[in-house]
Amino acid sequence: MDANKFKGGWHQFKGELKKKWGDLTDDDILECEGNYEKFLGAVQKRYGDKREQVEQWTDDWYSAQEQEEIRRRQATTSRNQA
Repeated sequence: MDANKFKGGWHQFKGELKKKWGDLTDDDILECEGNYEKFLGAVQKRYGDKREQVEQWTDDWYSAQEQEEIRRRQATTSRNQA
């Protein structure tokens, strides 16, 4: 995971994060505040043996967001060229 990409999507991500991985507390999320390394530490603290699952879910979530952004840009470009 690219740290800049992680930080850039943090505000959207943290809402989904709490829904999916509810053991992360508000304090954990505040402590992370867009820092991927701190996020991994919080995940390790709360989920230990599920860390890889959380990391994979994170990668998948960010990839889906990136794909959605590409689709939005393509749709805007198509509309502007029409």
